[in-house]
Order: sequence, then structure tokens, then C-alpha cells
Amino acid sequence: MEKIKNRGWQVTFAGLGINLALGILYTYSIFREEIIASIEAGDGRFNWSLSSLNDPYAVCCLVFAFTMISAGRLQDKVSPRITAIFGGILTGAGLLVISQSNILANWILGFGILMGMGLGFGYASATPPAIKWFPARKTGMIAGIVVAGFGLASVYIAPLSHYLIGRFGLEQAMMIFGVSFIIVVCGLAMLLVNPPEGYKPEDTDEEKAWVKASKKPAAPAKKPEEFPPSETIKTKAFWKLWTMFCIGSGAGLIIIGTVAGMARTSLGDLAWIVVALMAVGNAAGRIIAGIISDKIGTSKTLVMMMTLQAIIIGALIFIPEHQGILIATAATLIGFYYGTNLSLFPSSTKTYFGLKNFGMNYGLVFSAWGVGGFIFPRVSQMLVAYTGSNETSYILASFLLFLAAGLAIITRAPRSIRERAKVITVMEPGKVYSGHFIYQPVFMPVLNTEPQVETDKDKNDEETQVANLNERKMVKA
Repeated sequence: MEKIKNRGWQVTFAGLGINLALGILYTYSIFREEIIASIEAGDGRFNWSLSSLNDPYAVCCLVFAFTMISAGRLQDKVSPRITAIFGGILTGAGLLVISQSNILANWILGFGILMGMGLGFGYASATPPAIKWFPARKTGMIAGIVVAGFGLASVYIAPLSHYLIGRFGLEQAMMIFGVSFIIVVCGLAMLLVNPPEGYKPEDTDEEKAWVKASKKPAAPAKKPEEFPPSETIKTKAFWKLWTMFCIGSGAGLIIIGTVAGMARTSLGDLAWIVVALMAVGNAAGRIIAGIISDKIGTSKTLVMMMTLQAIIIGALIFIPEHQGILIATAATLIGFYYGTNLSLFPSSTKTYFGLKNFGMNYGLVFSAWGVGGFIFPRVSQMLVAYTGSNETSYILASFLLFLAAGLAIITRAPRSIRERAKVITVMEPGKVYSGHFIYQPVFMPVLNTEPQVETDKDKNDEETQVANLNERKMVKA
């Protein structure tokens, strides 16, 4: 039988590259500051109300998340390559749309809807094919590497945006990004491929040597039950994961969407540096959390990261706006703990619900990210407008993160369909049985499967029967 070539690292780095392009979402705070400057200058380019500044960003988060559901199904059933190409075209098209007009409706259509759909298709295509090429113990690390690109993108997009906007203006900068991302994403999409049916990843020579040298090799992990999406959403574990993801992502997105404005007081035109530092933390959190979860498990890692994220966001209350170094440090740490969510929840989804339907199952879980990104920033903006400061929103976010950490403690993998099935010992005539059940009658027939030993008596009986038969034949003749 011909050995299948492992394309795991090729797919992993292709997914990383795609996410490096799609991570433009996290630089919205830079575009937002340019729009605010135009409104305050009264130059007529952006006739928006200040209360609607976050609308394109919020709509993008919501559309992004819910597109992940259908995109995950397309990735599972058709091809990650086709899914990524859709994502690249839609993302580029959205940026080209906003390069042509500055009205709010156009930005909601282009940045919010088209780019949100593009991000959903592109993001859904990157992680699932990569982790399918590797053994289960590497799921966290591989997922962390792939999704790190999305968080790390601001490291280059933030300074590049600052340069392009200063040189060509916001509209031309969006056009350059749109054309570039279509080319880059569609090109890298050609390297995405799922392993063939029945493929089982093999250990490397180094891993085999390590296991052989170990005094007590680890017992093989129990194979997770393969939950179809219709069963996934019926489990308590799914809704616990969904709630934790909604809180963890929403709390982080409050800061990500406004971090440039927070830093402008102390850093001025260098505020983009804080955006880039947050991106470094974001990417590092995805990789490091993935590695830690492979060692101690996703539940323990979630408890630790949610708790620390709550503490850091709460600490923002005590940091004055003119303390640029402290703001940059806090932003980097918030980016780190926010990034852990984007590594831990795909790992949890695979561990709890299996790999066969991972694309769509994670799409369902990821919808929490969109809901959190839509609700939390808007509620935060309302609280700021009502109280005149960010303190109330920081306190609320910290409190909810502590609740999410508590929820992580009691979250367990769901029972398999067989474990949840009802045992029925008697089938009543005329009764309709629905759901999952196992028919197990009380009295089971016992079959004697032991080989029979032929005795001398059996031989004599057989010879007597043959003799009688021959005698009857002779009489008849």
C-alpha cells in the first residue's frame, strides 16, 4: 500500500498565512481614529454620529461568527480550498466597497457584511484541515499556530495602515488592502487540503524514541465520540463552552476595538505601537495556551486564563490615561489572555465532539464570539455615554470573566450517544419509540459454542442407524 505523504506543516503554514491577511479586523481602531479625526475636523468626508462609530466593527463580528457555521459545513463536505477562496474574494470585495464611499451604510455593507462573511469563510478553512494531519496530543499547539496569524496580523497591518493612510488617504489604503488580500488568500488557499479518508497520523521518529525510552508509556487516549451538529447543540457541554467563549471574547473585544483611542492621549501618533503590541500578545496567547492545554487539559487552562484576564481588565481602572507604558503593558496582557480563547475553544470542540464534524461544530461554538463581539462593545459604549468613564464596563467585564472561570471548573466532556441511550428490556406492541435507546431483553438465549467431543456411544448409535437403513433397503428390494 502506498504511503500517504503528510502535508500537515504545509497546510498549517498556509492557514497561518491566510489568517495573517484576515486579521485586518483587529486594526479597526486605527481606521476608527481616522474617521473620528475627519468628523471633528468637519471636512465632510465622514458625516457619521459618534454613537455609530463601532457599528461596522460590531456587524462584522456578528456576521463573521454566524458565517462560520455554514463555512464550517462547506469545509467539512466540499473542500477547505474552495472555502478559503470564497473568503479571500469576499474580504477583498468588502474592502474595495468601502474604498469607493464613506457613508455609514456603505461601511456596514463593505466592512460589516461582505468582509465579515469573507473572514468567516477564510477562518473556517484554515484550522480544521491543519489539525486533521496531526495526532490528538498536538491539537492545541497546531490550532494555536494557525490562529496566531489572525492575532499577529496587526503587527504589520497597524504600521502599514498608518503609512498608507498618511501617504494615500484612508480610501486608497482600503483599495490597496482589498486587492492584495484577494491575491494572497486565494494563492495560499491552493495549499489547503484535507487528509484522505481513513488517514491516521503517525508519530515521528523522535516521538517514537521518546515513548520507547519512557519507563511507563502513557495509555492511549479514549477516542472521542463523533457528535453530529444536531446532537452537539443538545449537550450541556456545548452551551457551557458557548457561554464562556461569549464572555471571554466579548471582554477582550471591548479593549481591542478602542485601544488606539486609549493610547492616543499619552502616545499621540505612535498609538499604533500599542495596537501592534496587543497583536503580539494576542498571537503569543494562542500558541502558548495551546501548548499548555496539551499538557494539563483545556478545562484547567481555561480556568487559569479566564481568571487572569479578569484581573488584568479590572486593573485598567487604576491606570491613568497619561501612563503610556502601563497602558501598553496592560494592552499586551489583555491581548494575550484574549488570544487564549481562540486556541482553547477549538481544542475543546475537537476533544468533546470529535473530528468528523469539527468544522460545523466549531462554527456553532464560534457563534459565541460574534454575539460577544456585537453585544459587549455596544453595551460598553452605552455605559461610557451614561457614566462618562470606562470604569463600569471594566468592572462588569471582570465580574463576568470570574463567572466564566467558575463555569470552566464544572464543564465536562458530554456522554456519548450510547452512554445516554435508554435501555429497554421489553418492546410493547403498538408503542412508538423515539430518541436513542438500546433493546436489551431480560432473557437472552445462551448458545453453546463449545466443540462437541464424539464418544464411543455416539459412534455405536450412528453404526446402528446405518445398519437399520441398509436392512430396510434390502427388504424393499
